[in-house]
Amino acid sequence: MAMIYLNDKLVPESKAVVSVFDHGFLYGDGIYETLRAYEGAVFKLEEHLDRLFHSASLINLRLLKSPEEIEKALYETLRANRLKEAYVRITFSRGAGPIGLDPSLCPKPTFVIIANPFKGYPTSYYKKGVKAAVVKTRRNYKGAIDPQIKSLNFLNNVLAKAEAMERGAYEAVMLNYKGHVAEGTVSNIFFVKDGVICTPSVNAGILDGITRRTIINIAKAAGLTVKEGSFRPDDIYKADEVFLSNTTMEVMPVNQFDDVKFRISAAGVTKAIHKAYKAEVREYLRRRKRPRA
Repeated sequence: MAMIYLNDKLVPESKAVVSVFDHGFLYGDGIYETLRAYEGAVFKLEEHLDRLFHSASLINLRLLKSPEEIEKALYETLRANRLKEAYVRITFSRGAGPIGLDPSLCPKPTFVIIANPFKGYPTSYYKKGVKAAVVKTRRNYKGAIDPQIKSLNFLNNVLAKAEAMERGAYEAVMLNYKGHVAEGTVSNIFFVKDGVICTPSVNAGILDGITRRTIINIAKAAGLTVKEGSFRPDDIYKADEVFLSNTTMEVMPVNQFDDVKFRISAAGVTKAIHKAYKAEVREYLRRRKRPRA
């Protein structure tokens, strides 16, 4: 049985329960981070914790735990579940309190860490690519909900994902309120045109993905030109390559964007970026003193 870190201790999955009065359940009031462990070490842990605390600050949520305490709890969870290759989720909700929107009703946040075995994606996804489609659901307007908040309220993304599934697409791509490409439900999007790697800028109303940031740095270090800006779907239709990124999938090639198909080439930029990303992971693990998990 899986062990879950709940508030201040590890508990069996069957006992990892949260109050029905928790404002994370009632209102989606909270934040989270998704991380990936390789060989027992969590990749880019410092960046993920920095973003977690930044998200908390944007919703005025006091976490009551230090980054060091969270890291300790995270590795305890990995060890308790005997996991080296893992998908990890850290969640903080506003906590339990009376029904009502006032944040002060909740005296203490709820803290949860879930670690599951990471079994990877089908090899065919990386060899043949996946389909992505622009959906009608728009990305939340950044003036209403700051996209830099990695929020528990995911209804916007759920609706977009449902649309994509109805169209037989693996991932939905949402536009912002101006009709510019924003991001996927759980991914950032890149496309390559004439050797230039393009991706929506943070100003398009997207989450500044840590994997996205890593890819941009890798590309620039390799001497490639990266253009962050505002793009329309038509720009992607004219691309040479398209790929998605996030913490768990890393770099995922796209073989079809709406009705436009793309050839997945072993000699393409997408494959080169993914290879370089894998090398970045190996170097990170080499530099970091790996905890036993």
